[in-house]
Amino acid sequence: MNLLQIQEAVNDLGTAAAETVTQTEKLSAFELATKGGWIMIVLAVLSIIAVYIFIERYIVVTRATKYDASFMDRIREYMKDGKLDSAKALCRGNSTPISRMIEKGLSRIGRPLGDINSAIENEGNIEVAQLERGVNILAMIASAAPMIGFLGTVIGMIRAFYDMSMAGNNLDITTLSNGIYTAMVTTVGGLIVGIVAYFFHAILSTKIQKVVNLLEAKATEFMDVLNEPA
Repeated sequence: MNLLQIQEAVNDLGTAAAETVTQTEKLSAFELATKGGWIMIVLAVLSIIAVYIFIERYIVVTRATKYDASFMDRIREYMKDGKLDSAKALCRGNSTPISRMIEKGLSRIGRPLGDINSAIENEGNIEVAQLERGVNILAMIASAAPMIGFLGTVIGMIRAFYDMSMAGNNLDITTLSNGIYTAMVTTVGGLIVGIVAYFFHAILSTKIQKVVNLLEAKATEFMDVLNEPA
C-alpha cells in the first residue's frame, strides 16, 4: 500500500512538472515583454526609430558610394578641351556627392587654386554632413537604451520591496513576481536595443568613412588636373 501511495505521488509530481513546462512554453516573447510595463513601450519606440534610421541612411550612403568609373576620365577630357559646360552638364547628370563636389570646383575655375580647393572642401563637408544626418541619433539610442532599461530595473525593485512591505505575513513568490519581471525584462530589453543601435551606428559610420575617403581621392585627382600643364 505504501508503494502504491509513493507511485501515485511520483505520478502527481510528474504531471505537475509537465503542466509547469507547458505553461512556461506558452509564455511568448510578447507576453514576456509586457511584463516590463511602460518602460518596454519606450524601448520599443526607440528600436523602431533605430531601425528606420539605419535602413534609410544605409540606402542613401550606399547610393553615394556608387558612381561611374569613367566619370573623372571624361571630366579630365572635357577640361583639357576647354568644354567646361559639357563637364558641368555631366556632373549634373550624375547627381552624386562626387559629381556635386566636382561641379563646385568647375564653377570656380578661373580663380586662384586655393579658392577652388576651398570650395571643393566646403562642398565635400556639406555632402558628408548630409550623409551623417540622423546617425548621431543612433549613438544617442545606443547610450540611452541601457540606462532606460536600468531605470525599469530600479522601478521594478522598488515595486517588489513595496509589495513585500504590504504583504506582511502573507508574503509569497507571486507577490514579488510583477516587480521582479519588471526589473529583469527591462534590463534585457534596454541592452538589446542599445547593442543593436550600437552596431547600426558602427556600420553606417564605416560606410560614411568610405565615402569621405572617396571624396578626398577625387578632390585630389581634380586638383591634379588643374595643376597639369596646359
